Amino acid sequence: MSKGPGVEKMFDAIAGRYDLMNKVMTMGQDQRWRRFVVAKAGDPGAGQVLDLATGTGDIAALMHRSYPRAQVTGGDFSRNMLEEAKKRFAGQGIDWQVCDANKLPFADNTFEAVTFGYLLRNVDDASSVLAEVYRVLKPGGRCVCLDTTPPAKNIIYPFVQFYFRYGIPLLGRMIAADEAAYAYLSGSTMEFHSAEVLADLFRGAGFVDVHYKKFMLGTIGIHWGVK
Repeated sequence: MSKGPGVEKMFDAIAGRYDLMNKVMTMGQDQRWRRFVVAKAGDPGAGQVLDLATGTGDIAALMHRSYPRAQVTGGDFSRNMLEEAKKRFAGQGIDWQVCDANKLPFADNTFEAVTFGYLLRNVDDASSVLAEVYRVLKPGGRCVCLDTTPPAKNIIYPFVQFYFRYGIPLLGRMIAADEAAYAYLSGSTMEFHSAEVLADLFRGAGFVDVHYKKFMLGTIGIHWGVK
């Protein structure tokens, strides 16, 4: 069964509290990771950039602030998330579009950079989404991906596992009144590709110069590559 309809419904439901939950869950580190994503995307000049799974718009808005000449599009398939983004960043000239990462409504070789946060763990086939991203990037364009990654099974693994299994769903119930949604999100982290495997998927989609860096006790990975 496709994840799409259920994931869309879940993000629509939690849109109003999503930003607060992100800050609490990540202990305020989420903005640091977004700055890293935007830096790795690089300055597109007056070219076009796309932030997929834009959610409530943080990466798209940071891209706009960092590179004011760029034409920034924020895309998401959750209409409620996009409505929050439009309210938060009204009047900034960002083009907000409802779109599905599995079948992007853009021509080949359109964007200087494509970024996304927490997209690939929520799709059925990460490889096909990466192929779509590759298609819409210009040659030489950069793809930058922020996502969770399963923690290494080392001495702190039991504590990290406990936080994901019990702590995040509890925070979801207290802050967003939706324990089930955050139980899904924490579970999808533990079951997602390792950072090494995801880097291989980037290479399999055609990207070169693929690298990644881990954050937050190895539970967050930022990958980047070039078309």
